[in-house]
Amino acid sequence: MSASEKAIVLSKIKYRDNDLIISCYTQHRGLSSYLIRGAFKSKRPGSIAYYQLLSQLEIVENYKPNQALNFIKEVKSSYVYSTLHTNVIKSSIVLFLSEVLANVLKEEEQNNLLFDYLETALQWLDSENNYANFHLLFLLKLTKYLGFYPDTNNMELGVFNLQSGYFQSNNTHVYAISLENNTLLKLLLGMNFDALHTVKLHAEQRQAFLNMLMQYYELHLGYFKKPKSLQIFNQVFK
Repeated sequence: MSASEKAIVLSKIKYRDNDLIISCYTQHRGLSSYLIRGAFKSKRPGSIAYYQLLSQLEIVENYKPNQALNFIKEVKSSYVYSTLHTNVIKSSIVLFLSEVLANVLKEEEQNNLLFDYLETALQWLDSENNYANFHLLFLLKLTKYLGFYPDTNNMELGVFNLQSGYFQSNNTHVYAISLENNTLLKLLLGMNFDALHTVKLHAEQRQAFLNMLMQYYELHLGYFKKPKSLQIFNQVFK
């Protein structure tokens, strides 16, 4: 069955000598994987370039239910990035976030709100010059679609508990976050990307908050593993 589909590339791996296997998050079916035959010997201009990490595509797929790998008959960019794959810092963000997304997006079912969020957020990153804290807000907002967004009731109680997902008065609990991270969390909750320029952080603050977010993901997603690119990514933002 042939069908048109919008897709965001999450991961890719070379298969055999000339083939490529890609994993995508699609608009109508959630997670889906494709085998691109002859990808590395295709004479068609830009064929490999379509499948860069987090690229936004419009594809015509040959889809069969219950088949692990499907096939792409036609492909074009649904949005052409200007800077995401050419700016060194943004490329590092792409590498890191694609690894996180490939790790956490497991559902093979439609989620329009999540797809729209990914699409819009990545386009914002592509177009903006002030993006140093983008990954922090991106990952925080992503928890809303994964089902463990922090409970914003009783924020006045004091400190956020990573395990429960609630704010509490006990700041000595083993999963209570630091006061500095707590202040930043309260600042980011409810913030949109356009307001990010108002958040001024130094590298150590940014790294501490990111590490806290990774622990939060680990506690609420039993299958989550810290990205291999995390250490390199933190080096880039020093």
